[in-house]
Amino acid sequence: MSDKNKALAARIPLEAFNQGKLEVIDELISDNHVDHGELPPGMPPGKEGVKLLIKSLRSAFPDFKIKIGLQVAEGDLVVQQATATGTMKGEFAGMPPSGKTATWEAIHITRIKDGKIVEHWQVQDQLGMLQQLGFIPTPEAAAAR
Repeated sequence: MSDKNKALAARIPLEAFNQGKLEVIDELISDNHVDHGELPPGMPPGKEGVKLLIKSLRSAFPDFKIKIGLQVAEGDLVVQQATATGTMKGEFAGMPPSGKTATWEAIHITRIKDGKIVEHWQVQDQLGMLQQLGFIPTPEAAAAR
């Protein structure tokens, strides 16, 4: 079951986010899915929010890609270490395009029941991403002011 759950959880970043296959969201995410992570402001909850997030990311970062590093599965849980990269060429979450490339890390925990994702948690390095994109100064740049 562990390998099957890892393969199922990997389809969200690899197919939905990387390739824009939004039908994967309807196929794999349960209707009563609970996402414990926070979506950007203005995005609806549930599957529609995930789809809008994917569309927004892919529009703002046309070269957006997620690479899965480590995956660990135990019981109904899958933990993924992922690295996201993209060049900001469009507006995202109220921020104008910076033209800069950012790479950031994230940890995702997915709970799977009866072949569907029923819960998701995430922790990602948003500060590092925003610093690389030029929206928040790095400590070095702030000290130089």
